[in-house]
Amino acid sequence: MNARRSGMEAGIAYSLSVFIPVIFSVILVLVAGFLGEEFLASELYLYLAFLLPQASILLAVIIFFRRTRAPLRAVYRPAKWYFYPVALLLSFGLFALSGLNELFLSIFEQFGFQSPEVSIPDLDGWMLLPAILVIAVLPAFFEETLHRGICRLGFENSGFGPLATMLLSGLFFSLFHGNPVQTVYQFVCGCAFALLAIRSGSVFPSMLAHFTNNAVVLILTACGVEYFPTWAAVAAWFALIGVCVFLFCGIKTEKREPLDRRSSFFKGASVGIVICILEWVTVFLSGWGLLS
Repeated sequence: MNARRSGMEAGIAYSLSVFIPVIFSVILVLVAGFLGEEFLASELYLYLAFLLPQASILLAVIIFFRRTRAPLRAVYRPAKWYFYPVALLLSFGLFALSGLNELFLSIFEQFGFQSPEVSIPDLDGWMLLPAILVIAVLPAFFEETLHRGICRLGFENSGFGPLATMLLSGLFFSLFHGNPVQTVYQFVCGCAFALLAIRSGSVFPSMLAHFTNNAVVLILTACGVEYFPTWAAVAAWFALIGVCVFLFCGIKTEKREPLDRRSSFFKGASVGIVICILEWVTVFLSGWGLLS
């Protein structure tokens, strides 16, 4: 598969991963309307809300591999062992940024913004395990497959260098989540995961970092821990800076394709980009009460 088609197919996979949830969401809303308010307040509804995006990515990934006939190894390459402890250290370091969402929300709230509440399943006792499955395990595997596997290779094969690939991965990752308050945080996390994937040449370390980050948040929430002590926050900053320096120093720059090939990914991803922007704007305007 040539570079231009590789970028296009990666972009199409991104569009599908955004468009398919829209269809699933419409079906879920119709089912909820039929079953009534009790279904909307049930744990089953919450689990379905978290599972649908991951199921959509799974379908997009299957379609990508069937269309391109690319070997699984093109995305799921092994990594050297030391990138896994680096991934754990990066996951810890990202907690240094935990206050970003609260900072942006507090600034917006001063002007009347109200962020939509995000409901999560019950975390008491053994219920923590299925919650970790749908909020940590599945997103880590499927989102990293899409963003740091398929899309990253699409950027690279379209002629983008490591720095541009890292920034684009962060941008599309934050757009994918569609939450204005979390945009900066998701962008930084996406860039960090991409940097790890680029440096290691594998999607597995970023999967571990993504899983650990989400799982620890759930465990801390279940335990009622809301804030890190000062020493932990300082240690997290040192870990984040140290890991990023280590990863940056090992990146090798290579000659890339001409500029006229770099639009291939964006052409394939155009539908997904439009939908993500519309969702982001809708949530943003709703927070100001402009769409109520």
